Amino acid sequence: MERVLEFNRPRSRARRTLELVYEVEGVEAARVWMWAGCAAVAVRGAGGKSSLELLGRVEAAVVGMREAGEAWEFGFLQDASK
Repeated sequence: MERVLEFNRPRSRARRTLELVYEVEGVEAARVWMWAGCAAVAVRGAGGKSSLELLGRVEAAVVGMREAGEAWEFGFLQDASK
């Protein structure tokens, strides 16, 4: 019974946002932070390549997650090897 309830629980906004970000072609790594009235999304492109075009596609992918009056920021993660 517990297992069924677990699958029926709604996902958090941060988790759903992260899932949407990873669906964007070219995203290799991503992080999402959310707090009252604000959200931040950072990505690293495949092969360590990141571009403004990638950020634009990420922003478009999560536009439906935004709530009225929220401030969202988008940026790049540093390469883990540096």
